[in-house]
Amino acid sequence: MAQSRTPMSAVDTAWLRMESPASAMMIGAVLVFDRPIAMAAFRELLNERFLRYRRFRQRVVKHNERYFWEDDEWFDLDNHLHVVALPGKGCQKALQNFASDLNSTPLNHCHPLWQAHYVDGYQGGCALVIRIHHCIADGISLVRVLLSLTDDQPTANVRALRSRSHHTPDQLPEWRKVLHRIRRNSNIARNQLGQLASNVMEDPSYLSRLAKEGMQMGRDLAQLTFSAEDPVTALKGDLCGRKQVAWSDPLDLAEVKATARAMGGTVNDVLMCAATGALHSFLKNSGQPLPKDYIHVAVPFNLRLLNQPITNLGNQFGLVLVPLPVQSCCPRDRFNRIHRDMINLKQTYQAQVSFGLLDVLGRGPELLERRALEMLSRKASAVMTNVPGPRKPLYMCGGRLVQPMFWVPQTGEVGIGLSIFSYADQVQFGVISDQRLIAKPVLVTQAFTEAFQELRDLALNSGSGDGGVARAASPLN
Repeated sequence: MAQSRTPMSAVDTAWLRMESPASAMMIGAVLVFDRPIAMAAFRELLNERFLRYRRFRQRVVKHNERYFWEDDEWFDLDNHLHVVALPGKGCQKALQNFASDLNSTPLNHCHPLWQAHYVDGYQGGCALVIRIHHCIADGISLVRVLLSLTDDQPTANVRALRSRSHHTPDQLPEWRKVLHRIRRNSNIARNQLGQLASNVMEDPSYLSRLAKEGMQMGRDLAQLTFSAEDPVTALKGDLCGRKQVAWSDPLDLAEVKATARAMGGTVNDVLMCAATGALHSFLKNSGQPLPKDYIHVAVPFNLRLLNQPITNLGNQFGLVLVPLPVQSCCPRDRFNRIHRDMINLKQTYQAQVSFGLLDVLGRGPELLERRALEMLSRKASAVMTNVPGPRKPLYMCGGRLVQPMFWVPQTGEVGIGLSIFSYADQVQFGVISDQRLIAKPVLVTQAFTEAFQELRDLALNSGSGDGGVARAASPLN
């Protein structure tokens, strides 16, 4: 076996094998900037900060029913970076159509599994449309990698990174990586044994509580496996593989926070409630009766330490099934249900259980994995991400990032993805959908804004919060 090959992990293999003609397993991003970016500077930026991760210079190969990462000896940045211009006036609709075309097109497995399109002259600036295969890393990690291409100042020097002589584990030779893993695992085991002994000494009931947590994980596994399928609605059905992408104008994060305070909940509760209201509106207008019970969305839950840099790519996250009360016509009732259910979900181990399940499935036959994923995907009607981003504006090669959007792929029979991303004191909402399910996702993004405004007005009219929502409605300085 060639030295340039590295075995793919079981979880990454699971995500690779989930790809189907109807669902390309790509994480997509649209980044809009207020001014054009010099292509020479952007290429240098990719070489310095993006391609230092070896995965972006490796292709996937299969050998004896196993998958490996193999260095692409013919790697050329020109195979992955393309300069395009939109037709006509290059409006937001044109960019959404272009992103829809790209997200409907699978990546070429003969090359490393990523592509970047530079859209020249978009609204006086430019835009980047980026696609990366899910087997390279999870969406939360890739968002952090893409944001690492930016700086907090417009005049940051890209070449400054060259002074960093250390190697990340992803760049080390294979024998060094093996030693790194052995040393890391030994330290983890030693620390865990020491922590276990310390916990037992300090609290004799620790082992019994540990056993209870194990039992809870068992119950969560049973619930994940044997829970009922989501009701049949306009959100579910046969997929065609053609994707449609849309995003809304951003919300003011100050308004969202004030609404959460007035309602007695969290920012996440407010945004989940607005998404529920958007789906309620879509279902109500679909011509089909509203479901009598909850639907569920699969929400990725990060299992990495967010306060540490990403040194190795790969998938380190689990999925949590979040119930959404789309059957309820009352915004306050929807909010109260979501607030209660989110508190209950924090007591479960669904994310860890689903990660372990994917690890097991990735080690087994592909047919078994597909059957299991088909069964699990019937328990959700959509995939939804809610990722907090930087509070301050970011810059790339001098251009200010004004509107970032990210989408994760949908698995099995799920054909709808909802994305919430907060950045620079604003909240962005976007939808990616199979055309057969939602032909015009812009209707859902508009309904999201309307659902939030309805909840905001309800909080304002309730008389609680001391007028915080009204004050937050004024422009930020």
